[in-house]
Amino acid sequence: MLPFALNHMTAPRLDWRAFADLAATLGCVGVEYRNDLSGPLFGGTDPAEVGATLRAHGLRFLALAEVKMFNDWSDTKAAEAEALMQIAAAAGAEAISLIPRNDGVATDRADSRRVTETALREVLPMLRAHGLKAMVEPLGFEVCSLRYKEVLADCIEAVGGAGTLFMVHDTFHHHLAGGGTLFPDLTGIVHVSGVTAPVQVNALRDPHRILVDADDMLGNVAQIRALHRGGYRGPISFEPFAPEIHALPDPAKALAASMRFIEAGAAS
Repeated sequence: MLPFALNHMTAPRLDWRAFADLAATLGCVGVEYRNDLSGPLFGGTDPAEVGATLRAHGLRFLALAEVKMFNDWSDTKAAEAEALMQIAAAAGAEAISLIPRNDGVATDRADSRRVTETALREVLPMLRAHGLKAMVEPLGFEVCSLRYKEVLADCIEAVGGAGTLFMVHDTFHHHLAGGGTLFPDLTGIVHVSGVTAPVQVNALRDPHRILVDADDMLGNVAQIRALHRGGYRGPISFEPFAPEIHALPDPAKALAASMRFIEAGAAS
């Protein structure tokens, strides 16, 4: 079985314990939790208890999301990153997630590299001090300040971040950015979601992201195959944002069907 995982956005109505139960039931290797869902993080539970519970379930705490607009670096952003790292370390998480600014600023490649390299150079020693990795996620939207994986790869090399700084390969965002070079050796996690809505690529948004099935237009299976050919063997984490997926009365059944579809396609 492929090393599937779940991002809490898959079933945001579940509390952290029920979400861990869901992941364990599906045979997942781990989970990602988020600080942008309703209510306090972990419902106010001590992060150490969360980590212990996940280990008891046989689950890895793959990443804690997220530092938003990380490449709009400042003392305030540094404090935000430090606070998230402290929680992640206390919970036994392997990584934190870094999300670039997505507001039309620093969108050309030169500016994208400048602001991203500046932030990564600052965050790298913080991560190492906490024994954490970072999953840095390029977003395919035209207004994003880190749209292209090539720019991120250059930044990781420039700051000497290999082994600590990793890419998120999000199949949705990779498609929106026009595809391009894959970096399996720099990829730390894959996020999967499908799109079936007949919408122009530049009009696609998070609510269009459903579970991957035979009608998927993003080429999820082809992307996973290509990553595997390049040697990637890490987690494949579900991250659908569509309200209809969040409202499913039995997400386990739907997720299991999507897992079977992806696994059959990736093996063919």
